[in-house]
Formats: sequence, structure tokens, C-alpha cells
Amino acid sequence: MIKKIFRSTLLANFLVLLASLALIMGALYRYFTQVQMEQLQTQTALAAKGISAEGMDYFDGLKTTSTRITWVDNTGQVLYDTDYDAQTMENHGDRQEIKDAIETGYGESSRYSSTLTQTSLYIAQRLDNGTVVRLSVTQHSVVLLLLGILPMLLLIAAVVVILSVLVAKYTAKRLVQPLNQLNLDAPLENPAYEEISPLLRRIDHQQKELASQEQLLLQRKGEFDTIISKIREGMVLLDNRGQIISMNPAAQILLQTDESSIGKEILELVRNLQLHQLIEEGVAGRKGETIFNVDQTTYKVLARPVISEDQLTGMVLLFFDVTDQWQAEQMRREFTANVSHELKTPLHIISGYSEMLRNQLVSEEDVQVFAQKIHTEAQRMVQLVEDVINLSLLDETPQITMEEVDLYQLAAESLESLSGKASQKQISLHLKGEPALLKGNRALLSSVIYNLCDNAITYNQSKGGVFVTINKTDQKVVLEVKDTGIGIPKDEGDRIFERFYRVDKSRSKKVGGTGLGLSIVKHALKCHGASIQVDSQIGKGTRMIVTFPVEK
Repeated sequence: MIKKIFRSTLLANFLVLLASLALIMGALYRYFTQVQMEQLQTQTALAAKGISAEGMDYFDGLKTTSTRITWVDNTGQVLYDTDYDAQTMENHGDRQEIKDAIETGYGESSRYSSTLTQTSLYIAQRLDNGTVVRLSVTQHSVVLLLLGILPMLLLIAAVVVILSVLVAKYTAKRLVQPLNQLNLDAPLENPAYEEISPLLRRIDHQQKELASQEQLLLQRKGEFDTIISKIREGMVLLDNRGQIISMNPAAQILLQTDESSIGKEILELVRNLQLHQLIEEGVAGRKGETIFNVDQTTYKVLARPVISEDQLTGMVLLFFDVTDQWQAEQMRREFTANVSHELKTPLHIISGYSEMLRNQLVSEEDVQVFAQKIHTEAQRMVQLVEDVINLSLLDETPQITMEEVDLYQLAAESLESLSGKASQKQISLHLKGEPALLKGNRALLSSVIYNLCDNAITYNQSKGGVFVTINKTDQKVVLEVKDTGIGIPKDEGDRIFERFYRVDKSRSKKVGGTGLGLSIVKHALKCHGASIQVDSQIGKGTRMIVTFPVEK
């Protein structure tokens, strides 16, 4: 702005200088012309007096430099001329100044010569004898006048230019200084030019509007930050270049970062190919989702582009913890595969034996054996289906009916039901303890005791024993099932409660079982808030200790 004002001021000074020079030259030229005319008039009057008194003798010894004197008679015939021979000169009776002088006694005129580019001034006066004396001088043009005073003009112009530059710089600084010192935080308090008062009032109005909008934005941002800080899922806001705009605490914990990551690209924090591809989809304006694993946690990441006026302004990344769902889905797939596998084996056996019977490929003495095998496999399938149904009910039933149950009585009933199976394997059953009342579901608790005792019989040694003990205190009821069986390796103690998991698959096939019994036990105990502890030694037996809390 200072340069613009400086150039404008300097240009104005130059224009003023040129205009002043033109006016001064015109005034000087006019003034010099007037002075020259007055001098010529005086000289003409003097010459007329001299010629009237002396006649032709007046011209003897007369020296003229810039003035020409011509004497003519009353007919215009030249009698004498200081510059030319009078006899060779033409008649001057047609000259305007001479004609006027003959008629009125005085005449003057001026004539311009384009060849010589100069003007001649003429003044004529009639003498008493009727003759006319004329004096003329040459008047130089403005250009010649300008050239005559050119050195002085150049000196003056140099001084004026220097002064103009200084004045222009000083003026520009003085004009801009109040503008540079404006306090835009309080526009109306500035003692500035009156001409910019409307601008200052406009600025003040806009600042008030901006302050109001800023306050509203801060309020909205605070509300937004408060809302997203309470969201358990991770949320990351990105601009259209993939740089982080905002991130809630859950996302900061997930990505192991803090607020210093604002303004960075999210791919600087996380090196993940699936996430990189997801962000590329979002930048392209398309929705997307992927699975993102961190340590032992599985997250489902959703990318949602933000479109405003058909332009991509950013995107939102949402991180949902789907570890439980993912594990449940994996368990469902494994469960489906295991059930299919467990059902396929007895079905193949039943199909094979029945086909042999239908085609009469079995001797009479083996028919009973084949029938027994078909019956055994059918019972195994029935037991598997019943266990699957029980597990499904436990998974899908949010609430179960609770009542007062005597755990000792349930244990006695379960051992009674298993006495036939124990007798076949020559295994003795023992029950110790006292009546123990607790609040629970009779069917589930009976299933817990039955499955624990059934496993104790199934995986026991021939002529072994199963020992069931019920103890009760004010805080808990403890169920202990001990056997003298084959035992469980320590590294597999935590896996025996998984569905279809068997420690010794070859033995399990021989002794039967579905691999779901302990899974049912685990779910039933979970419904009662109980815990189970496994203590086992290979070849010496296993002890299962179940602890039920007692409600006061």
C-alpha cells in the first residue's frame, strides 16, 4: 500500500510540475511579448521624433542590432530601410500596419514565418509630413524561449523531483501510519481518518458476529467432545486427505496414542494393510468395513465418508469390539463342524450295518451283534442330540427358574441312576456329607452332578471307586467328585471344558461319550455363579471341586 501511495503521489507531483511549467512558459511568453511591444512602441515614437527633426540625417551613424527601421512615404514607397536597400524593395503600401498608420496615424501587426519558425512584430507611426516610420523586431517561439532557459529549468526540475520523492515518501508513510496502528480488536476506539469510519464499523460488526460464531462453535465442539468421550467404541475423524481431526479416548487407548496425533495421518500410527485399504475406500467416497486385530482383541472397523454439497469433506472411522461375537462365531463354526463329525460316524456305522442286514450278508449268530451295535450308535446319537439341545437352551435362555434344592439329595439320585453303569465296570460309588440347601435350578444342578460322576465312571480304572462329598459352611457349599481313573495332563486341564474336546480321543471312542458333558457343566455352573477346580494326576485319578456361593 505504501508503494502504491508513493507512486500515486509522485506521479501527481510530476503532473503538477509539467502543468506548472506549461502555465509558467505561457505566462512568460505572453509577458515578454507585451514588454517587447511596449519597448517597440517607445522606440517607434523616438524614431518618429528623430526623423521628423533631422530627416535622412537621423540614420547617419545609427546602429541597430535586433530592431529593424523602415521609412516609407504616404504611398508605401520605401525611402529607407536599416536591413535592406530601399531601391530594391517593393512597395509596402499593402502592409496592414502601414495602411493603418496612413489612415489613423498608428498601426501594429504581427506575422509568423513558418519557414523561419518565428514571429515578427511591427509598429508603424505617421510623421507630420505624412510619411510613415515602421519598427519591427523578431519574436522567438516558445521552444526557443524554453531552450534559452533550459539549464535553469533542468536545475529547478532536479530540485523539484528530489523534493517530490521526499514528499511522496513522507506522505505515504504518514497516510499509512494510522492504518498500521489500527487496533482491530477494538475498531471503534481508533482515532483514525473519518473516511474509514464506515469500514471500522463494518469490521466491528463482523468481529462481533465472528466472536458469537466462535463461541457457538466452541460450545458445539465441547458438547461433541463430551459425547464422543463417553462412547465406548473408538471414533476417529479424518479430513479428505486422511489426516486426523479428532479422536476420542477409546480410540487413543486402542491405537496407543494421545492428542499429539491430531494433524497426523492415521497410517503413521497404525501399519495395517486392511486399514490402509479401508481408508483408501473412504477417501474415494465409498463405505467400507474390515476386521482389525490388536493383541487378543478383535475390532470391526467401519469407514463412513462425509459428503457435503457433493464434495468429500472427510470420513469417520468407528472401531467396535467384536471379540466376543468373533469368538462366538468361531465357536459356532467349530461346534457345527464337530456336531457334523460326531453325527457322521454313528450314522455311517448304522447305515453300514443296516445295509448288511438288509442284503442278508450277516449270519444268524451275528444278527444280534449287529443289532446291538446299531442300537449303541443310535443311543450315542440320541445322547449327542440331547446334549446339543441342553447346550442350546443354556446359551439362549437368559434367565432360569431358581428354587431351594438339596444338593446332597441330588447327588444321591444321580449316583442311583449311574449304579448300573458302575456295576458293569465293577466301580464302587461312595457318597459322604450332609444335606446342603442352596438356591438353584434342580435340572441344571442334577446335570452337573450326573455328568461329573458319569465322567468319573467312564474314565476310571476297573474295580476303581468314585467318591462324592458334600460340605456346607455359612458362605458356600462344596461338591467334590473324586475318582481313581486315568487322570488328566496338567497342560490340558483348562481345555476339558471346551465343546467336543477329549483328552484321549482313542479311549473316548472306545468308552463312548459326546465330549459335551463338561461343557454343559461349565454353562450350568456359570448360571449359578459357581466355580470349578480340577486337581488331577496321571494314573492316580482326578478330583473335581465345585464351589457354590450361599446367599444370605
